[in-house]
Amino acid sequence: MTQQKSIIDQFIDYLRFERHFSPYTARCYAADLRQYESYLTTGNASSQEKPDPNAAPDPGLDRQIAEADPVVIRGFLTHLDTMGYSPATIARKIATLRSLYKWMQTRGIAASNPMMMIRTPKQTKRLPKAISVEQIDKLLNMPDNRDTLGARDRAILETLYSTGVRVSELVDLNRNNLDQSDQTLRVRGKGKKERIVPLGSHALAAIRNYLTLLEPDPRFAALREQSITEPTVPLFVNKNGGRLSSRSVRRKLDKYLAAAGLDPTISPHTLRHSFATHLLDNGADLRSVQELLGHQSLSTTQVYTHLSSMRLRAGYDQAHPRAG
Repeated sequence: MTQQKSIIDQFIDYLRFERHFSPYTARCYAADLRQYESYLTTGNASSQEKPDPNAAPDPGLDRQIAEADPVVIRGFLTHLDTMGYSPATIARKIATLRSLYKWMQTRGIAASNPMMMIRTPKQTKRLPKAISVEQIDKLLNMPDNRDTLGARDRAILETLYSTGVRVSELVDLNRNNLDQSDQTLRVRGKGKKERIVPLGSHALAAIRNYLTLLEPDPRFAALREQSITEPTVPLFVNKNGGRLSSRSVRRKLDKYLAAAGLDPTISPHTLRHSFATHLLDNGADLRSVQELLGHQSLSTTQVYTHLSSMRLRAGYDQAHPRAG
């Protein structure tokens, strides 16, 4: 007889299999909720560890979660604040709890939603970070195009900047998502929504060079036995021929940032921000940028207009003789 899963595990399954959240996003939700569980059982929110999957659910803990009131929630948030969490992090954890209790109320697990009485703390808006075209050029020229793995890294960096895709979307790309004749990529974004993004000539050339070197490389002989139309054949592979992870892409980027003498805090997401900012700097339509980024709401994209305006103002102040 299969034992009933805990409330938290049921909710994570809902996020993954009904809402189609990525495994990474589901793990982030789970980590927040493990902290909440820890607070309810011990009064301490320091633990984020997942419990033993073979252990039976604790009905007492599930009851505590279902019967929690706003006083309990505020106690948890106050405890997080004393632990030194930033307002942005606490706001994210509040959002996680909002999703949990909304789901619980919809399913009849909780009689009421305590999050209705909880406000999200105010936080300063942080503009996305973007780097200059000159810095982009310097970074993209770092990988060695003559080696298969170097050519792969060049293709990865070119693709991130050329398309603005998220790193999670990049590593999920398969060979059959690339349309060389149309110079496009078919990308699966958040919520499993697909979009077609154009691929610049430099990125396409880099991908072609990488695939040309990959084909005869004896280290990747097993890949030659797979048809490129198979949905399981990744576009960007690791040294063993398997799919690259997001963490691996970040490590590769860190290596080239160090070699180029660039800011080590630059991330794959910085390339996405730079993609959007440079498009707007050069007159691209905001809604077009929204579609390219895969943003559901235009307001999410509008933050880049502020960054673009700031860059425009800085250039004006520096160049115009009567700006000051």
